[in-house]
Amino acid sequence: MADTMTKEQRRKNMQAIRSQSKLENQVSRELWKRGLRFRKNDKSLFGKPDISIKKYKIAIFIDSCFWHACEIHGNRPKSNQEYWDRKLDRNKKRDEEVKEYYYQNGWHFKRIWEHEIKEDFNGTLDNLVLFINQAKIAK
Repeated sequence: MADTMTKEQRRKNMQAIRSQSKLENQVSRELWKRGLRFRKNDKSLFGKPDISIKKYKIAIFIDSCFWHACEIHGNRPKSNQEYWDRKLDRNKKRDEEVKEYYYQNGWHFKRIWEHEIKEDFNGTLDNLVLFINQAKIAK
């Protein structure tokens, strides 16, 4: 099926998508309030983790259900399905490459899904703080 938007409309639509989501900002604000210090979207690290602490080799990614093709909540657009299938499959492959890179290089790696945060924000944050503190001890 052909795209229902013109190239210009699609371009504007795609440009409106921010690299940092409100969800990522909520999580990072809460972690900061809890006394944790970190970098956001560090371009010097492979895959540009949403949250990273180089000193303790911690990389955390917060993935949206749509862009990372969540098995539970990800939805497939009805128009231009070939394009979206390729795009979302490539995103999943890149996620695997990134995960493999950090594991092979001895990093503490965590991936959090959008739906986890939305379902239980405080519980997810508590688990994240526990993960970070355990990684600090393991150093």
